[in-house]
Amino acid sequence: MYTDFYGFDGKPFQLTPDPHFYFDSSTHHKAMAYLTYGLSQGEGFIIVTGEIGAGKTTLVGRLLNELDKEQYVAAKIVTTHLDADDILKMVAVGFGLEVVHKDKAIILQDIETFLRRNHMKGKRALLIIDEVQNLPTGALEELRMLSNFQEGDRALLQSFLIGQPEFRDKWAFDPDLEQLRQRVIATHHLQSMTYDETCQYILHRLSLVGWTENPKFEKSAFDKIYKYTNGVPRKLNTLCSRILLFGAIEELRIIDEKMVNDVIDDMETDTVAAGASLQRKKSNKKSNGDYGHEKNNADEQPDLKQIQQRLDLLEDYVKLHDETIKGVLDLASSLLEKDNS
Repeated sequence: MYTDFYGFDGKPFQLTPDPHFYFDSSTHHKAMAYLTYGLSQGEGFIIVTGEIGAGKTTLVGRLLNELDKEQYVAAKIVTTHLDADDILKMVAVGFGLEVVHKDKAIILQDIETFLRRNHMKGKRALLIIDEVQNLPTGALEELRMLSNFQEGDRALLQSFLIGQPEFRDKWAFDPDLEQLRQRVIATHHLQSMTYDETCQYILHRLSLVGWTENPKFEKSAFDKIYKYTNGVPRKLNTLCSRILLFGAIEELRIIDEKMVNDVIDDMETDTVAAGASLQRKKSNKKSNGDYGHEKNNADEQPDLKQIQQRLDLLEDYVKLHDETIKGVLDLASSLLEKDNS
């Protein structure tokens, strides 16, 4: 509706990740540098984490779009709570392999054969696991085992692990993931965008759908949008879509602070109504005797030995991060030298 009213040739703030709308903020630029550095290494695991809606999926989509299809073959998997056997099936399916009526040993053999054939063709295989925080330790270990496939001194598979912040603690502190930690060659955590980047993000997306300053955004509107969304891309998309819809309904050509406040009030009213509905459902369950079982958090507190282990692992993580930064800088320096020559 608002696309017709404002003369857009597309939806600038759709929630579905679209690499076409990729915005190169400082944090996304750093993440892309780490991914590029990881690709140059040709082995191991590259980890990118970020809050919900931080733009992780769009970032990966951008990377895949820029890959030379003659040089790379990539499989992308969005995980749920898969066990060790299921993750192998998903990997096989992601690379276009048949898994019906095949046991784990055969599936592993098929994956290895596929990787070796691609290596013979001069292609590199990339595996992208999105929402990796959903995977149990056993499934992550299976992914680590796949990294053992080699041809001479060349790894046959490189993996990108994309997930929410809780995955940082899991891979850094889980004692059963020590071997995986040793194969992580680059990591980056996506931060929220700054105020200036938030404004540029909005204008960037609008420009891609033919925006001609109709509607016009006042600075006070940008201020309020940033305060409410804190520069998180998905929150920005949600709010800006509602703003444009509201503007079209009210036939407004200027987006000001009052209008943004009205939209935010509507959204929060919707949220409160949804929360009240959920609370009523919970109350109904309790009245029917479904009280559930609460865990005793006191029993789950780590002891001093566990804390020391976590500190040791954190120190290793910091060292790895420093080495990664040095590698990125060395790579950038070599590329500049080539350009100047």
